[in-house]
Amino acid sequence: MPKAAFMTLGCKVNQFETETMEGLFKAKGYEIVPFSEKADVYVVNTCAVTNLGEKKSRQIIRRAGRENPNAIIAVCGCYSQVKPEEVKLLEGVRVVLGTKERSRIVEYVECAAREDGKPLDGVGDVMHTDSFEDIPLYDMPRRTRAFLKIEDGCQNFCSYCIIPYARGPVKSRQLSAIRREAEKLVAAGFLEIVLTGIHLGKYGSDLEGDVTLTDACREVLQVQGLKRLRLGSLESIELSPELFELIRSDDRFCAHLHLPLQAGSDKVLRDMNRRYDTAEFARLIEQVEQELPGVAVSTDIIVGFPGETEEEFAEGLKFVEKMNFSRMHVFPYSRREGTPAAARKDQIPEPVKKDRVHRMQALAEKKSREFYRSFLGRTMRVLFETNTDGITDGLTDNYIRVYTEDEVTCGEIYQVELVEEYKDGVLGKVIG
Repeated sequence: MPKAAFMTLGCKVNQFETETMEGLFKAKGYEIVPFSEKADVYVVNTCAVTNLGEKKSRQIIRRAGRENPNAIIAVCGCYSQVKPEEVKLLEGVRVVLGTKERSRIVEYVECAAREDGKPLDGVGDVMHTDSFEDIPLYDMPRRTRAFLKIEDGCQNFCSYCIIPYARGPVKSRQLSAIRREAEKLVAAGFLEIVLTGIHLGKYGSDLEGDVTLTDACREVLQVQGLKRLRLGSLESIELSPELFELIRSDDRFCAHLHLPLQAGSDKVLRDMNRRYDTAEFARLIEQVEQELPGVAVSTDIIVGFPGETEEEFAEGLKFVEKMNFSRMHVFPYSRREGTPAAARKDQIPEPVKKDRVHRMQALAEKKSREFYRSFLGRTMRVLFETNTDGITDGLTDNYIRVYTEDEVTCGEIYQVELVEEYKDGVLGKVIG
């Protein structure tokens, strides 16, 4: 039985796509082994969001070559989509795909095994791809929460982002296919499904009829046995009254929304080509808190964007201080070749970006601790995920990381009293 190993870099969408490719190889008789073991095929699903993502992708490809110089290395994902010629020059690479044609990856790999020559190139023009690549799950993910990709592509063209060029326009999965995959996941024992996409809030905009993200959520919630439904990242301006009503009316819907802010300065937001200002964002968050009491709102912040002055960064700190974010992911701006922001002459020096990251991250940790403390003494549902040295951890509906020394089973939901702050979350006592 030939062996295949996989490595995923980047977002939850990439994780889901890797799982579908693993299933394709299993269906063809391959044994899936850890990436650290010797394999006949190494598949690297790459990331291009930052320079670091590209660097890590190259490092992983070279590592595969060291594990087995005779193996076939197949590279796919965003990095190989935007820089296929660069990837083809990396030693050992025999197959190069982008963000499409992954349904044929086994075919490409087996064709490369029969040929001895330059790498097979299956990278196509994603800018003119208008249909969702629907690859059914052949095998179940090895996690307690299941990601379900329902959308691909983005047409926002934020000035710093390479993803629209790597993923192409919005492409939505048919409602019937979403229901089919959700039923498989629940039947396999998953209690929580997380809907993911590159621009999730635009789900349905390319389908016939008035189809929206709310419709996709309804499809999943109709699956018997599902205990929790969570959404991936959304744009705040795309929240609808219908979605609010569905979240309120079904207690299986997790009270957690990830709404990227990106910057707390109106000038920087305009330069980023974001479609709101801070006043509008604040109004939307206030509406979210009114519609969904107790909801957790997490966010993304980019610091050191080209031209960002110290005064504008200070505006961002002040704005974030006023917001009730439960969690903040803070990133330094990464210059992406081919984007408008990369061509600007007023790039921020790396030491300045590093300093701003530290200052914003300190505020992020303060906001998280405040949020966690507000729930101490309450009893909440926790889906436990991993056990390390006798401590098991998992997540509440509103995305608080809970640790317990009590005996619990990973993959099950328990009622837990939140007792005290602990590590990056809280310590809990299981009561039922």
